[in-house]
Amino acid sequence: MARRLVRRTRFCDKICLSKEATLSLLAKIEHRLEYTSDRNKPISPVNQLLATLRFYATNNTQMSIGDFVGISTPTSHRVIHQVSAAIASLHKEYIRFPTTREEIRKEQDSFFQIARFPRVIGAMDCTHVRISSPGGDHAELYRNRKGYFSINVQTICNANLEITDIVARWPGSSHDSTIFNNSCIKSKFETGQYGNALLLVDGGYASTSYMMTPLENPRTPVEQLYNESQIRTRNPVERSYGIWKKRFPALALGLRTKLDKSLTIIVATAVLHNMLMQRGEVNPIDDPALQLPAPWDELLHHGQITQQPQHPQQYIRPNSVRDAIINNYFQSIL
Repeated sequence: MARRLVRRTRFCDKICLSKEATLSLLAKIEHRLEYTSDRNKPISPVNQLLATLRFYATNNTQMSIGDFVGISTPTSHRVIHQVSAAIASLHKEYIRFPTTREEIRKEQDSFFQIARFPRVIGAMDCTHVRISSPGGDHAELYRNRKGYFSINVQTICNANLEITDIVARWPGSSHDSTIFNNSCIKSKFETGQYGNALLLVDGGYASTSYMMTPLENPRTPVEQLYNESQIRTRNPVERSYGIWKKRFPALALGLRTKLDKSLTIIVATAVLHNMLMQRGEVNPIDDPALQLPAPWDELLHHGQITQQPQHPQQYIRPNSVRDAIINNYFQSIL
């Protein structure tokens, strides 16, 4: 029955997943989806999933329920939250940072192929997901430097544009480095769990023994080579944001759900992003019916907020590891 319903759906126009991916996902979460009742009319798991995916693709509850299941708006909100929670529960399966020596080596080899930067295990940055004002005494904490309410989401991605770590709970006014300094992944790097592996970040972060920032003013050819390689190798994280948000336009258009439900949706769409990347479904499908308030490039740019270091002196602090990489490795390949 579920397979027949999925076949009848015009996926290119309606859903952000292929038919095959949708059926695979349904098999993984169906046991978590109860037959929600709306006026004594049970809503099947497949219809719940289709309505939720349509919501991710449109950010429009009325459009999602009208297209598929004809349920009431209050019930649709419960459905979207239930399905999002079920998808987000798969995060340990799909959002995984490399831990074994073999996994670390494989990621380092993949990043090295981009621009010959050694030992890189991930590229890290933050992106803003617009939300409605959460209300309450702390609402203004969620207003970012561009003036809108948001969640500042930290992700690390690999060379294949898959999200390997995500922190989706900090208000929009939070500095990127504050999020990292309070993250579990920092503690793991600090205690040496990843050996000599490196993270690549932009200039808003402090330079450390495991976190490589670009040079502010590269003067010599070898410093310019380092910067070029660092920027090109870091680029996958920026590209991943474009694919993630274009595939799930609700992230770019702005979530109008309650705060806790918005956080769940962010993680759920990250899970789906990785699932699709691993299936080789790299390019998002444009929905011709989707009315965008601005061109995609503008929407995506609006979600990126360039930040200066919280403590400028950290930017120029000597970094012996970075210096060694520049003077030994990059000098040798110049």
